[in-house]
Amino acid sequence: MKMKNDTAPAAGTHSITSPRVALAVAGPLWAAVSLAQAATRDGFDLMRHPLSLLSTGALGGVQIANFVVAGVLMVVGAGSLAGTWAPRLARIAGFGMIAAGLLVMDPGGGFPAGHDEVPATMSWHALGHMAAGTVSFTALIAACYVLAKQAATRASAVAAALSGTALLAGWLWAMSGGTAGTLTLAVGAIAAMLFLSWTALRSR
Repeated sequence: MKMKNDTAPAAGTHSITSPRVALAVAGPLWAAVSLAQAATRDGFDLMRHPLSLLSTGALGGVQIANFVVAGVLMVVGAGSLAGTWAPRLARIAGFGMIAAGLLVMDPGGGFPAGHDEVPATMSWHALGHMAAGTVSFTALIAACYVLAKQAATRASAVAAALSGTALLAGWLWAMSGGTAGTLTLAVGAIAAMLFLSWTALRSR
């Protein structure tokens, strides 16, 4: 007699390694690790320093890994989003996150302690970080707007549009040199990433 396999997953359940779960984890993980470091790294001030600056200094490897892991999770999980363009844009954003993690910013703003406010020159990897960030932010914003257009409910459409707009506005404000621009950029990036994770969590 053939024995029933009790270890087989029930119909309709999702594996812990599924793309859906990967994308659902990416946003909260990146936000939690980034904010924990922002609150505990000596000399770091989110009102003056971008979260990317946490990749510098003796403990910089933590934020580098945070970017890379979150980016990999986004690339793996992008396919769980509905439609054609949302998965593509989320995947591009994920690759941008990976590149931004590997291409580290130069120290600045007096962080880490002992470094100048403004670097005398900009390194090639700092330029690469800025380019990767531009790609990732642009793709994230576009993904949110695409998801807003294809949302099944008005509430989801509004949440998607607000998340994309939060990142767009925060990014533009930071680039203009506005007061606490690093904070507005962090809020916008976290909002957009959390929205993608929330969307993946609700997907079927």
